[in-house]
Formats: sequence, C-alpha cells, structure tokens
Amino acid sequence: MPPFADLAYVSKARILFPGVLTSLTVALAARFLSEHYGAPVMLMALLLGMAFNFLVEDGGACVAGIEFSSKVLLRIGVALLGLGITVQQIASTGSEVLLITLCGVGLTIFMGLGLSRFLGRGTHVGLLIGGAVAICGASAALAISSVLPRSKTLERDTIFTVIGVTALSTLAMIVYPLIADALDLSEVATGIFLGATIHDVAQVVGAGYSVSELTGDTATFVKLLRVALLVPLIVILSLVFSGSREPGAKRALPIPFFVIGFAALVITGSYDFIPEMVKDALLSFSRWCLVVAIAALGMKTSLRKLGEVGGSAIVLICALTGILAVFALTAIKINLN
Repeated sequence: MPPFADLAYVSKARILFPGVLTSLTVALAARFLSEHYGAPVMLMALLLGMAFNFLVEDGGACVAGIEFSSKVLLRIGVALLGLGITVQQIASTGSEVLLITLCGVGLTIFMGLGLSRFLGRGTHVGLLIGGAVAICGASAALAISSVLPRSKTLERDTIFTVIGVTALSTLAMIVYPLIADALDLSEVATGIFLGATIHDVAQVVGAGYSVSELTGDTATFVKLLRVALLVPLIVILSLVFSGSREPGAKRALPIPFFVIGFAALVITGSYDFIPEMVKDALLSFSRWCLVVAIAALGMKTSLRKLGEVGGSAIVLICALTGILAVFALTAIKINLN
C-alpha cells in the first residue's frame, strides 16, 4: 500500500476521533447509570446524547465522528447481533409457538402500516414503529431506519421510536408478569407471552427471570426467535427501497452488506465455527456499538425537533403495543394454556 494511503487513513481517523470519543463517553455514562441504577441503557444513551446536541448544531470538530458513529457503528452492531441466534433454536421451536410469533410480528407490522396511514403518518413511519414493536424494539428501529430512504424527518422519527419502545418495554417488564399471573398462565405460557410481546431483549430477560428460571429461558428463546425475523424484514425492505435513489446515483447492492453479515453470522454461530469466548466478546462489542450509535443519534436530535413528531405517533406506538399483547394472550389461551 502506498505511503500516501496510510496518511489518508490517519487523516480520516483524526477527523473522526473527537466525535467517536464523545459518543463513546456518553455511552460509558449510560452504561454506568444502567448498571448502578437499573435505568435502560438505550434510553439513557439517548437522553444523555440529546443533552450534547449543541455539538452538532455548532458544526464543530465532533460532527464527522458523530455521523460515523450513528451510521457505521450502528450497522456493525446490527450485523454482529446475528451471533446471538442459531439455526438450531429456530428449527426446534414448536409449531404453535412459531405460528404465534410469526402471526404476531406480521399482524403488528400490517396494523402499523394501516394505522399510520389512517393517522396521516405515512408508510415509512408505519414500517419504523411497526417493525420496532413487532420484532426487537430499539435494535429493530435502528436497523429498519438504516435501510429506509433518507428524509429530513427520518432521524427524528427513529429517535422517537427508540424512546417510545424503550419506555413501553420498561413498563411492560413490570406490568406483563402481573397480567400473566392474573390470567393464571403457566410458567411456559408466561414465558411465551413475555417473549412474544415485550419489545427489547433486556426487558424480556428481566421480566422472565423475575417469574422463574423456566419462564426466563422460554421468554428469552421466543424473543430471539422474533429477533431472527429481522433478517427477512431488512432484506425485503432493502429490495423494496433499492430503487429509492437520486437520478444518476451510483447503483448499490439491493441488500446492504450489514444485512448479509447478519445472516452469515447466524449460520456461522449455529455450527460452532467461532469459539464461545470469541462469540461472547463479539456480542458484547455489538451491544457497545449499538449504545454508542444511539448516543450519537441522540446528539443529532434536539428536543424541539422531537416535539414536532406529534401526538398521532404516540397513539400509534401505544396502539400497536396493545394490539400485539392482546393477540398473544388470546392465541396462548386458545392454543397453549
């Protein structure tokens, strides 16, 4: 490699360093608050990041690194999530559980599109909120956002979706086990309900193991099954929106590399090609990438702009959460309990 190429990389790194370091610092603070006070790490990263919005608005030295963190690190983190899912887990799922999961995800996304149009929010918002509620909360919102066509409101809508699903997921972690107990669901049925309805993985784990170990194991597995559905959804959206480019723009692959990487790592992780210690380290790195990315997204969003989302988006995200919970409970009571 010619010496000037090395100089170019060094120059690029120097440009990115201030913003990446700032995003990482915010992520570390969010992780500290999460570990010591039980606050959702994604929500803390968002809120802390929004407090540093002036770094972007001023157009200073941090802008390039913050942009890099919100896009490149986001895609790396999403791709590495594939290591947490195995083909064997998916194949061993009972037909009833698989059907409940698939129907719940499909219904939520379909209703998201319909209600979003009814409320005047448009298709993209329906896909963003519907996919986040249906699959895996903040991680799904970030992944879906990365393949939707760019717009002036996309980042604002993404931030709102992450805040909304995180808040509702935290509430569900407390309320849903009480609902399951009131309905006299079995431990396994409770785990299926929690895994099929709560948005974020961390809250699923917290809710499940607060009931019992069996419930926690079941809930975590069902949740990972929902997460696995992120692959086909992102592939479909990538193909649908592959033509949404400006005239004369360079033709890109219809499926982004990070989506291909996600699918490849699901297969790789399923057959022990990667040592368990390395896999754990990469999954930990994935979570850090997502926290850093969401901190950067927070920095790019102001509270004033977030307030422009409107009450209809709040109605949409709450309605979809309720629809998914009612569907899952009804299906479980009919088929499993």
